[in-house]
Amino acid sequence: MNNDRRNFLKQSSILGGALLLPSLPSLATTNTSIKPGFKLTIMATDWGFTGGITAFCAAAKQAGYDGIEVWWSGNPDVQTELFKALKDNDLAVGYLAAGSNSNFDKHFSEFETNLQRATAKAAVKPLYVNCHSGRDYFTFEQNCRLIDMTTRISRASGIPVYHETHRSRMLFAAHIAKQFIDAKPDLRLTLDISHWCNVHESLLQDQPEAVAAALSRASHFHARVGHQEGPQVSDPRAPEWEAAVKQHFSWWDQIVQRHQAEGKPLTVLTEFGPPNYMPTLPYTRQPLANQWDINVYMMQQLRARYAAAK
Repeated sequence: MNNDRRNFLKQSSILGGALLLPSLPSLATTNTSIKPGFKLTIMATDWGFTGGITAFCAAAKQAGYDGIEVWWSGNPDVQTELFKALKDNDLAVGYLAAGSNSNFDKHFSEFETNLQRATAKAAVKPLYVNCHSGRDYFTFEQNCRLIDMTTRISRASGIPVYHETHRSRMLFAAHIAKQFIDAKPDLRLTLDISHWCNVHESLLQDQPEAVAAALSRASHFHARVGHQEGPQVSDPRAPEWEAAVKQHFSWWDQIVQRHQAEGKPLTVLTEFGPPNYMPTLPYTRQPLANQWDINVYMMQQLRARYAAAK
């Protein structure tokens, strides 16, 4: 083990979540005030959590989160436990919904059913539904039909529906997403731009128009840092990822500034994932960092940077 790695691991052990991000430029903003109505709500992911939903909600509350993002379940027993845990811990919720079938007609029907159920009246109203929408191999026209369907359900229910920029889905690449943005004025995004860094093998310096279009439509974002060769850096506190961390925060800054200027609420999910998103050591598959600690750390950094302390 070299001295740099030994010193970093020693520092991590001593300071834990107190480690600082690489030095970031200040959050410059042209607005001198934040308009009433702006509120940053930070959500926790259950992706990688090994306990049940009751334990997860308690852990999220204790860590300081405002809410959670989970896949909608049609199981009544799961719903009952979830609603109780949300109320017991005073947490908001956002749901995930999608279709999974490779046949478009079946995919459409499945997606529509899942979204209708996720937006139906229930004991706890979700802040939003985040969709893993369509497939990268569906035609442009087919994916547009899915967008139109979700827009209809969103309007009928009054619940915002967002489409995630995710690999394998309709918005898998920056230039492809721009085509949908240009064609569909009501399209609103969950921006997980880490995927695009991986897809385009860059920090997107050569696609400013597509990135700007996506930032203008983002109503929710996933705070995970990607890089040119993957959707997740091993640990955002490590100095070798400084450029990627700064770039992602510069994108998030623009989303936050827009919502502040417009006086609109904004949600964000800290979404560093477990293996295989989290790199591991060969043979032992030991994770190189602690997923939960990184996500809590990112939540704390977002609060500090965007003046969202509760």
